[in-house]
Amino acid sequence: MLRTFFLLTAFFAYPTPGDSQTALLGEIDNPVDYADPLLGTDSHYSLSNGNVYPAIARPWGMNFWTPQTGEMGNGWAYTYDATRIRGFKQTHQPSPWMNDYGQFSLMPVTEKLRFREEERQSWFSHKAEEVKPHYYRVYLADHDVTTEITPTERAARFRFTFPETDSSYVIVDAFDRGSYVKIVPEERKIIGYTTRNSGGVPDNFKNYFVVEFDKDFELTQTFRDTTLTDALEQESNHAGAIIGFKTVKGEQVNARVASSFISYEQAERNLEEIGGDDFDAVKNKGREEWNRELGRIAVEGGTIDQFRIFYSCLYRSLLFPRKFYEYDAEGKIVHYSPYNGEVRPGYMFTDTGFWDTFRALFPFLNLMYPELTGHIQEGLSNAYTESGWLPEWASPGLRNVMVGNNSASVVAEAYLKSGDAYTYDIENLYEALVHGANNEGPLTAVGRAGAEYYNELGYVPYDVGINENAARTLEYAYDDFAIYRLAQALGKPAAEVEKYRQRSLNYRKLYDPETKLMRGKNRDGQFMSPFNPFKWGDAFTEGNSWHYSWSVFHDVQGLIDLMGGEEEFTAQLDRVFSLPPVFDESYYGQVIHEIREMQIADMGQYAHGNQPIQHMIYLYNYAGQPWKTQHWVRETMNRMYLPTPDGYCGDEDNGQTSAWYVFSALGFYPVAPATGEYVLGAPLFRKITLQLENGNTVVINAPENSDENRYVRQLRLNGEAYGKNWVGHNTLMEGATLDFEMTDEPNLERGTSEAAYPYSLSNE
Repeated sequence: MLRTFFLLTAFFAYPTPGDSQTALLGEIDNPVDYADPLLGTDSHYSLSNGNVYPAIARPWGMNFWTPQTGEMGNGWAYTYDATRIRGFKQTHQPSPWMNDYGQFSLMPVTEKLRFREEERQSWFSHKAEEVKPHYYRVYLADHDVTTEITPTERAARFRFTFPETDSSYVIVDAFDRGSYVKIVPEERKIIGYTTRNSGGVPDNFKNYFVVEFDKDFELTQTFRDTTLTDALEQESNHAGAIIGFKTVKGEQVNARVASSFISYEQAERNLEEIGGDDFDAVKNKGREEWNRELGRIAVEGGTIDQFRIFYSCLYRSLLFPRKFYEYDAEGKIVHYSPYNGEVRPGYMFTDTGFWDTFRALFPFLNLMYPELTGHIQEGLSNAYTESGWLPEWASPGLRNVMVGNNSASVVAEAYLKSGDAYTYDIENLYEALVHGANNEGPLTAVGRAGAEYYNELGYVPYDVGINENAARTLEYAYDDFAIYRLAQALGKPAAEVEKYRQRSLNYRKLYDPETKLMRGKNRDGQFMSPFNPFKWGDAFTEGNSWHYSWSVFHDVQGLIDLMGGEEEFTAQLDRVFSLPPVFDESYYGQVIHEIREMQIADMGQYAHGNQPIQHMIYLYNYAGQPWKTQHWVRETMNRMYLPTPDGYCGDEDNGQTSAWYVFSALGFYPVAPATGEYVLGAPLFRKITLQLENGNTVVINAPENSDENRYVRQLRLNGEAYGKNWVGHNTLMEGATLDFEMTDEPNLERGTSEAAYPYSLSNE
């Protein structure tokens, strides 16, 4: 068992607020108590501090639940500064920008029957709100009702505590754009479906739900759009059901809820996840599951704020991609295909955008949850079989968002790190990668937009009507590298392997020696002009040239050579932080939130709130100045993450920005996931213990660690002096002990020779 104690304070369960930056915590029993689902919820369209909602869920659960403060259809379903709750929504939303699908809500009401959102909503206070990953409770002041929720993967229990009244109600709102409800009084049940979605679904898409209560109904009504009726059944644009009863003061009415993308019968089957468990039993099991998963990484010797940020980020790293599969009557794994509308055997996962998550989230899962990633790979193979393409952004099916072909990294990395340990059709996936790499898809964000130009010229031209062309080129080059490494591992013909190796060098085509930055290039081979390296968008994606010029994950040495050597390379890295946060927003016609987040962060052109530059800090390790990585990683963790509702510095994005923090707190980061190396920074805590899935343990010791002692004097790996600036995935998987000796002064000797540098393709 883990034990609870302070290293520096012995007599209190928690340090006082004034101590939060100085008192250090030891191991803790219940990491779930440090994970805050409200972190990042203080966000808006114009400024993101996370753009997340409190996801009340099990890890990777098919269904999440959240209190709903925004109106129906608003992607900002819950915002921290809201004052009223409209309902409690089952949600599958991965991002406010992607919006939701398959959503419906429950809402208790008392006295006057009010079923429209704007009329039934109730004032609430965060002072009367308890939010945990596995449990939510809030007091609804206008109705004098306390609502509690605790979920399983596909079901949930609600507990409503009513006042004394003969007018207590629960509204089940199936939302608009096509819905159905039916009340079955003799079974204390409501069934229905919702079709509301934001795209990426077949024509027959439905989310079927069942709600069972433990109290007889004394009133049954349904509504059709804005009209209340006495019918027990309703199908319309916007259908909903209302049941009512008398309650005594403090009476608790329980509801069991489940849903399915397959059928009503399957929804009933999913309800069996609850079994005979009462509310508290489900809650306790959820707490145990989160403690088990969060507890696989035990941290010691950090402040309470650091613990809260770490475990909140770890919680966010364990939500997506979501399980989109169910268990049939025989207990077999099946899924409704969001690609062809059929019910098919096998795994399916969804709600992740690879442009964001290939960078750190999937490497984290490959490190800590390789069996899960094996299932995800089977799901991707199924997606290719069912649609003819791999998704780049799935929610739940193909969505036309972002750039790149980064499924290549996700597929290649999983196989390169686990090999044949898990059963899925890697040959089918390799075929999918080759197909996607050489063809434009049915959507701009599927396959490769500009594939013909890229394969002929080595880049996507600026002047052929394909937006964000330089970003596409740079990401395609890394994706080709991932295919190259996978082709090697699978023993593909030498000519095929070499083809993708050569294509992975295409980043060179866009390097402009005059500005020492990446620059869009016209079809005739001339660089686009005029060129403003501070211009967001245009040739780049949600960033500018200062952000994207570092997107040579797999061949940093090649980029160093292009820039004229290590001195000029590190000088360019330094300029990212020393330049003012100026920008040109003309491509967008407005200051998008990503620009504003960079501007106000006071870190120059470093835009940590968006993904393209998040690896850049680690590149000093490739050029003999690892102490600068150590400095800027700690600065970013200290300044860009807070244990508060505004705790992120941009969109959290399905675990990516959280996984960056988790990796960086461990002391290393996967700059190029397909290489199998982690580039070193410095750990945040004095001790970290990773319990790997294979039973081995990674222990990271840094006993002198502090905010001042952020630099690595020396490192020992398994007791032996270790001078490299990286550590291998296989080394960690075998079990390892890393002993960091920390100091308050940079060590200008360690990690400065080429022998210490991480992998670069040019050094092969």
